[in-house]
Amino acid sequence: MSETRTRIDSASSSASRSNATLGRSVRLFRAFLVEQTDPDHFYQTLAEDSVRQIAEYTPLDGRTALDVGGGPGYFSDAFTAKGAHYVGLDPDVGELSARGAPQPGMIRASGTELPVQTGSVDICYSSNVLEHVANPHAMLDEMTRVTKPGGTVVVSFTPWYSPWGGHETAPWHFLGGEFARRRYVKRVGHEPKNRFGHSLFPLTVSAVLKWAKRCDEAQIVKALPRYHPWWAQWIVHVPLLREFASWNLLVVLRKNH
Repeated sequence: MSETRTRIDSASSSASRSNATLGRSVRLFRAFLVEQTDPDHFYQTLAEDSVRQIAEYTPLDGRTALDVGGGPGYFSDAFTAKGAHYVGLDPDVGELSARGAPQPGMIRASGTELPVQTGSVDICYSSNVLEHVANPHAMLDEMTRVTKPGGTVVVSFTPWYSPWGGHETAPWHFLGGEFARRRYVKRVGHEPKNRFGHSLFPLTVSAVLKWAKRCDEAQIVKALPRYHPWWAQWIVHVPLLREFASWNLLVVLRKNH
């Protein structure tokens, strides 16, 4: 068992180094710059990159993948292209129908109360949702619950103290979430989509890593800055620095047998 795990870890590390290049980071950053003006390009690029990243830790072909916060279906396309059986879930009708009619297999439900049987999916995934949940630990608990023994939980989010922690109100969130919200309203005349205390919460890297280390049902496989090249992944191991420099945290867990 230990030799098998060593081979898996070695293969994962090699794949991570070959995929997590500086060129990839630049490509993602350029896509990020046009999120508002060309969301199709941004989200398709992000979804395809994310699914490649997940495939470094678990097979996808023939596996059932639950995407918590799946939105309008960009991740559905990427997972399905890799042979996965995709199920997406989102509480917001507006997000589900952002590209027209909701994609087949999409469910409207809350991430903190998943309407999914315990131990029923191979992969439970969530991208950039956790910081929008008032009780992120409840969502993490639910994602772990519905995953099969030996299955994989993958979650990523934008930490509050990262450059984009305030989302469209950044970088003024560094002076406080309410201050940033009021400034945004005064400047543009309406509330931000990601409203502090309502749909955006100050979640930290340390809080999520603490939850993962205390989780009795799963073990941490990897924690890393999602968009960084492999040689910058050490940042996540440095308290305080990781809150500012991670930009986006990715945590991979393996459900206990």
